[in-house]
Amino acid sequence: MQKQFFYSNPSISLDTGIYLKRSRMHRLLEQAVQNPLVMVVAGAGYGKTYGVYSFVQTQGYRTVWMQLSARDNNPERFWEHFVQAAAYSNEEWAAQLEAVGFPKTNRQFDWFISTMQSSPMAHEKYMFVYDDVHLLYEKAVLGFLERFFNVPFMNSTFVLISRTKPAINTVNFFARGLLAQITEEDLRFNLQETLDYFQLQGIIMPSRAAMELYYDTEGWIFALQIAGLSLKQGTPVADYGRSSMRSNIYTLIEERIFSSISQDLQHYLIRLSLIEHWPLELLMELAPDQNLIQEMERIGSCIRYDLYLNAYRIHHLFLEYLKPYQQRLTEEEKQEVYAQAARWCAANNLKMDAISYYEKARAYRELIQLVYTFPLALTDPIAEFLLHILEQAPAEAYTQNASAYILYTRSLFTLGRFEECAQKLNEIIQRFEALPPAQFNYRVLCGCYNNLGFVGLISSLYTRRYDFVPCFEKGHYYYTLSNHELYGPVTTMSLGSYACWFDSTEKADLDQYLQAVSTIVPYISRSMNGCTYGMDDLIRAELAYFKGDIPNAERFVYQALYKARNRKQYEIETWAMFYLMRIHIYRGDYGAIQNLFKRLEAQRDIREYMNRYTLLDLVSGWFYIQIGQSARTAAWLTEDLEEGELHSLMYGIEILVQAKYYLAEKNYSRALDALHSQGSAYGPECFLFGKIEKAILEMLCRYHTAAPVDAIRALEGAYQLALPHALDMPFIEQGMPMALLAGTALKASWCRIPRDWLENIRRHASTYGKQLMIVAAQYQHANPEPLLEALSPREHAVLFSLSKGLTREQIAQDAVLSINTIKNTIACLYRKLGAVNRADAIRIAIASGLLQHKDQAKHII
Repeated sequence: MQKQFFYSNPSISLDTGIYLKRSRMHRLLEQAVQNPLVMVVAGAGYGKTYGVYSFVQTQGYRTVWMQLSARDNNPERFWEHFVQAAAYSNEEWAAQLEAVGFPKTNRQFDWFISTMQSSPMAHEKYMFVYDDVHLLYEKAVLGFLERFFNVPFMNSTFVLISRTKPAINTVNFFARGLLAQITEEDLRFNLQETLDYFQLQGIIMPSRAAMELYYDTEGWIFALQIAGLSLKQGTPVADYGRSSMRSNIYTLIEERIFSSISQDLQHYLIRLSLIEHWPLELLMELAPDQNLIQEMERIGSCIRYDLYLNAYRIHHLFLEYLKPYQQRLTEEEKQEVYAQAARWCAANNLKMDAISYYEKARAYRELIQLVYTFPLALTDPIAEFLLHILEQAPAEAYTQNASAYILYTRSLFTLGRFEECAQKLNEIIQRFEALPPAQFNYRVLCGCYNNLGFVGLISSLYTRRYDFVPCFEKGHYYYTLSNHELYGPVTTMSLGSYACWFDSTEKADLDQYLQAVSTIVPYISRSMNGCTYGMDDLIRAELAYFKGDIPNAERFVYQALYKARNRKQYEIETWAMFYLMRIHIYRGDYGAIQNLFKRLEAQRDIREYMNRYTLLDLVSGWFYIQIGQSARTAAWLTEDLEEGELHSLMYGIEILVQAKYYLAEKNYSRALDALHSQGSAYGPECFLFGKIEKAILEMLCRYHTAAPVDAIRALEGAYQLALPHALDMPFIEQGMPMALLAGTALKASWCRIPRDWLENIRRHASTYGKQLMIVAAQYQHANPEPLLEALSPREHAVLFSLSKGLTREQIAQDAVLSINTIKNTIACLYRKLGAVNRADAIRIAIASGLLQHKDQAKHII
């Protein structure tokens, strides 16, 4: 028997503006968001998203709303969407996030947190909403979210919306009573809400019929929405129970929604079902008639506009219903939609999505053009992503796009598959040199020869073969025939721990290497629009500095600086300024160092300089440690290092700077651990200069741990490495400790190092040490320690309790205060100290002497 319902006015349109205000849910969420983490977990059709969305609109929070998809398991793609979501509430912060990149490493995560601390959001209430978290499985993405949730920003709340319990460890929040959970039982309509909903829709029904409908649907919101649409059309339905609704959901969508709209809108929605997100601008571009969007808005809550995403959202059940109809579209129609979506994504800096859509559109030329806006040193995830696409690309993708060959081998090169890369390059070169002359072929050959040259250049670290010059010569030759110029980030050279990619104690090898580099740089810089320009001068400056030839080092540094700035070779410029800074320290010229630091800091604002944060932290960290200001070192350099995914060649200098930091902090065991860590194929031991500096740091660790015999043995090893090329400056730069060790070695009759060398090093290291003291004193005078904002007695007491390892709950219990009071006190404490977490706060407090007067901190007021 059919249940009879009555719609009060069949002519009323299906207006999306008709929504029920759920006071009960608002109260529930209002209480939930007092916690730092909220999980809204329920199956499909329970109104999770809209419930949170409507609540957030009534609050005064800044909101970063991220609609997740399965493709967000790619960290690069996830980050692009995170940045875009952040931009809607804070464009300046979003620009900083884009520069930081996905925070996979400790270093990047520290930068990410520092952007939050320095942005206005540190003083405003923020809500981060992650919708459809059940789609995430990638450990790196889930790990980032988990770390983000645990950062002590007490003015932020994280809301996870998911169909199943997210694969994120929330035990810490649960144990401390800081996790709020909203379930299906909470989200269901109760009887009163069911009656209110139909009344709002203008549907009149007997109370008994309403009760039957409520019990049949069990308050399942999607079923009630479908029932409402049907009743507004004047069509009674026999059963809206959950079991029948779920088994016949597509039939009901067909009958109650799809069949009631125009054929033009049906076709439009089928086209839109090809893409994941529906931004307003893109939908307007895809609509043959703008009236279609207005008609779409009248469908009901299955499609609604989202203010925070500036996009339309479609209920996933409706989307799943539409997808089988995609077979109605021609291949040309599909490719047109994909191409338009790709262009929109590219224009809005969603590059990973743009690449995916370009692939589906078979628009490989546009895909490759987009990739050429990426830095020359691709990240491993991007290289793997591109390699997967190019391996599946049809033959015409290569025959019609010369750069596809170059991009394919560039991806292999990035992933360190050098032998495979070289083999593939030789195959391509052989094939194209056999073809008739054509600019298309010349462009391929130029790129392939240059890539083959770079394989040889990096491999020379191990092979000590410097026969890569003809490759760059050939690359330049074909460049002159191709009439093609490169532009963008691919024209910027990425270096590594040292400019001099060299590892041999043989003088003949060094001469060959220097000659080879001097020959190839003009070829590369012309064929790649400035790439490597100034690198040969930087290599000679680096070598002259390590030899202690300061005049020549300075001359070559300035040449490198001039050339690098002229052609936007940012890393070459940074390393040139690094050696110039070391020259100024040697001379005790603090005024010149001050000016140099201003120029270094200005590089942080160069958005196209992709590696700037890493390098500038390394350079400034080295300087701070050298002058006895190690507390100013970037936090990520003081923790266990992870190989940075942006540029693995830089891992070697990271190790050395961290070891130098621990040496300055007198933590010699940690310094030795850092020196012996094996995180990369390009550690310091790969470079001759790195081997020497590593041996010297290990030598000083031994010396400071009262092991003079071991220290002198290590000194002998470092001396043997430095002797063939007379590389004395790494020893001299150690200052007074080196002078003392050289004196100890002079007294050891068994030491195998010539006395005149030891006396020379002792004298120069002592002089360097005096100049270093002058620079350190001038720096301290010009940069006095900032006075910390005064702590209240309660904040001081809480700080003392934190230093003893007490939890917030234990502190609250001891002080007979609420947990929220303690949480707010800790938040103020972190802000005043400029701390990111408990460990950071304690470190700053110890350095500032705030934990010395413990008697003042026994009781919390």
